[in-house]
Amino acid sequence: MQKTEKVLIVGGGFAGVKAALELKNSPHFDVTLLSDTDELRYYPTLYHTATGSSSSNSSISLKSIFAGSDIKIAKGEAVSLDRKARIITTTDNRTFSYDALIIALGVVTNYFGIPGLADYSYSIKTQEEVARLKKHLHKQLEDDRQPDLNYVIVGAGPTGIELAGALPHYMKHILKNHGIPEKKIHVDIIEAMPRLLPNLPKSVSKQVGKQLRKLGIKLYLNSKVEGESADELTVNGKPIRSHTVIWTAGVTNHPFFKDNNFALMARGKVAVDVFLQTEPNVFVLGDNANTPYSGLAQTALHDAVFVANNLKRRAEGKDFKGYKLKKPITVIPAGPGWAAVVWRKLHFSGSFGFFFREAADFKGFMDLENPQKATEQFASEFITEDDCEVCMLAMSRYSA
Repeated sequence: MQKTEKVLIVGGGFAGVKAALELKNSPHFDVTLLSDTDELRYYPTLYHTATGSSSSNSSISLKSIFAGSDIKIAKGEAVSLDRKARIITTTDNRTFSYDALIIALGVVTNYFGIPGLADYSYSIKTQEEVARLKKHLHKQLEDDRQPDLNYVIVGAGPTGIELAGALPHYMKHILKNHGIPEKKIHVDIIEAMPRLLPNLPKSVSKQVGKQLRKLGIKLYLNSKVEGESADELTVNGKPIRSHTVIWTAGVTNHPFFKDNNFALMARGKVAVDVFLQTEPNVFVLGDNANTPYSGLAQTALHDAVFVANNLKRRAEGKDFKGYKLKKPITVIPAGPGWAAVVWRKLHFSGSFGFFFREAADFKGFMDLENPQKATEQFASEFITEDDCEVCMLAMSRYSA
């Protein structure tokens, strides 16, 4: 049977990859996935990689995901959309045509115009940014033979909390590897809002705050970052001495949508209808769409399954179904063996919450890979990986 509909998926994140998986090997669709990277970044575990786990725990090869399927993978960055001709053009002037277009490009860092942040701060949104941060942490110990005065994390959303909870333990580990006597690690969280995790219930914010304080982490709430220099971060007019400021606070929608005159709503998100269409046969998913739970991996996966199912329905001569919201389960780790869980009206925390998060990560891998690969991916969390000769030598001595 000749395939009747050419589907172009732009974006190799959760939504794009899941949509392609849902459409693979279908007799109705000729599917191309256009991504600017060769790998899917598994964002929920990037903080693991940033604090000593294997890079493979937060990165999955697209070729591996689609091995044995008929999905075509193309590497390139989309820059323009010709709606009349139904063509996407990339930065290297290649063109990709479509009958149905699915766009799921994710978000980009937003420094809100604060001076110095782009030049001096670190981030953990990509493998490259994670590698840069880890290299800095190790080089600082090699050069100064002591930890930074303060490790400052800006932003008390999930990423900031996860990183803050894991960083003290990681720093103690690499101090030992570098032969430096154990010292108190000062980790600060800066948050502009009056409480941690402002999008979650107040009771959860209190639980997480109590846990972080137990770990010795200082919380600066209602605190505005005003600038950063090579030696300090200015917060509410006062300096905090640090050479390690990690920005997790701000993102904005991908510039592709503004550059190509999409209808934008609050926070620059794309206006979509009940079928997640922004225009006829142009679907916008995940972080890019103006939906209530946009910005979470579970929402991206939910959107992908929804749109793929509707395309299948249309191919079978059926009408589209309308979008139904699915409230995600939120699990926030805050230190070794501890996490807070928000599951509708049920809130709990502690070691059970931590095991719940581990189970959620394993399920997330299963959504994208076969059981064997998903198990290997999950297990890589417990494999230490640091591109540091001193640490590698120390680890070889420990294991001898």
